[in-house]
Amino acid sequence: MQPFKVYILGCGSALPTLKHNASSQVVLVRDKMFMVDCGEGTQVQLRRSRINFNKLSAIFISHLHGDHCFGLIGLISTLGMLGRISPLHVFAPKDFFPILQQQLDLFCNGLEYEVVFHVVDTKRNDVIYEDKSLTVSSIPLEHRVACCGYLFREKPTLPHIRRDMIDFYGIPECQRNNIKNGADWITADGDVIPNSYLTFPADPPRSYAYCSDTRYMPELYRMVENVDLLYHEATYCSENENRAKLYYHSTARQAAMVALKAKVKRLVVGHFSARYENEDVILKEAQELFPNTDLANEMAVFDV
Repeated sequence: MQPFKVYILGCGSALPTLKHNASSQVVLVRDKMFMVDCGEGTQVQLRRSRINFNKLSAIFISHLHGDHCFGLIGLISTLGMLGRISPLHVFAPKDFFPILQQQLDLFCNGLEYEVVFHVVDTKRNDVIYEDKSLTVSSIPLEHRVACCGYLFREKPTLPHIRRDMIDFYGIPECQRNNIKNGADWITADGDVIPNSYLTFPADPPRSYAYCSDTRYMPELYRMVENVDLLYHEATYCSENENRAKLYYHSTARQAAMVALKAKVKRLVVGHFSARYENEDVILKEAQELFPNTDLANEMAVFDV
């Protein structure tokens, strides 16, 4: 099975701490690498993760709070120094691009690659990126500024060839794509060998949803139903639910409620408030409602 991994580069909230970096993740889907949010310190975390900077094909920014985007201009500059020539696609709310263009003009004049802007409508659940192997959709969220999450979903693949049966019937190499696309095989004697004898079922498509800063949304589960892995912010425990409501954030229990209603396979919580020296209280609260929950942590890697 092709790799589908999520690398946690930073999972803290706005106030810097010695324990957590600002929000950033890298999503590896098969042979493509994407970044979601790019807070301060992201470049250092990329180095620590031994991720090749130049393999990033697109960056998705959830909203215009500094802990989610202050690291982007530095990363763009570094990519230029590393000799990047392929375009870098940046997806973000519309208000970000005049700011980013000013930074590019001031700090990155003379880049040898193109930064391609893509405006994301944070109020719509739309497919905003698509290639032959996956789609990325926006997930409207409710925060103090325009904000959205992102859903990475694999496209269905073709069945696997049963090499023992292919060899047994002497099916030539040039016919294998036809077999993978559902064709039966007819032997020289005219016998029809059903396609089901010649293939194994395709791997089920996998999916990952990233829900950035948001207050609890009772209907959010509809947009992330049945995903394999859900990242949902859990800035506070329920004892600070009033604070979460005031600042448009979620509690660990609320994140677990979304996971439970959406029937996801696994939940990862992050964006921890600096007030918590030990996030086990957040984990415990989420696991009481949704047992298959993990804490995000810098350098953690989650298989989807």
